[in-house]
Amino acid sequence: MNRLPILEHEFLSESKLEPSKLIKPRDVPEHCVISFFREVNQKVALEMQAKIAVANRWEDGEHPIYEIERNGQRLAFFHPGVGAPIATGLLEEAIAFGCKKFIVCGGCGVLEKDLSVGKLIVVDAAVRDEGVSYHYVKPDREIHANQDIVKLMEAFLQERGIPFVTGKTWTTDAPYRETQGMIDKRKREGCLTVEMEAASFLAVAQFRKVLLGQFLYAGDDLSGENWDNRGWQSRKEVRESLFWLAADVCLKL
Repeated sequence: MNRLPILEHEFLSESKLEPSKLIKPRDVPEHCVISFFREVNQKVALEMQAKIAVANRWEDGEHPIYEIERNGQRLAFFHPGVGAPIATGLLEEAIAFGCKKFIVCGGCGVLEKDLSVGKLIVVDAAVRDEGVSYHYVKPDREIHANQDIVKLMEAFLQERGIPFVTGKTWTTDAPYRETQGMIDKRKREGCLTVEMEAASFLAVAQFRKVLLGQFLYAGDDLSGENWDNRGWQSRKEVRESLFWLAADVCLKL
């Protein structure tokens, strides 16, 4: 028996709550954007006259999977809540409904001051300082993104002349325990950013054998002596542009 219960998991046994056994597949697009930008999702749904492919609901409220047409292709999108447990639960359900190819877009805190607000980051690895990933893949310090997807995302941005960096993120369950000592430690191991879901998304994608990549944009700054919000959530143009970037990359998967 492990001393730490977070390390006690079976990876071959079927879950009692196996999504594929509980959820009936629907006629949903295989391409899906997971967007943390609720106001953008609502705007897109209204302006594009999106249909609700699945009227999904959790205890906290509605999490519909919307469908629109983009460049002659079907595209789904949904808001995953905040935090790895709900976000990966909704990802699990989207997979069970029939979505297979995902691009995530969201914001993050930065650990390097030169990452100005709005700078795009392509996630190629995540430090697993959360809980969900340990239920899906064997314990390790980091989890790596699918490198073919990372290269596709990089090429897409390069072709359009959009500045970006590729790097490692720190996924944590405890934003109010991001101490200076922990920030310094994560910086030393190469983390550029901090957020709450990336490691878990990557773990679920590996376990379920679906395609998933993640864009982040630089938000609040944790690199200095004092935390700086930098008004990152008010950058409407960045958030909307990133949604459509994610959509176009997703349709190339």
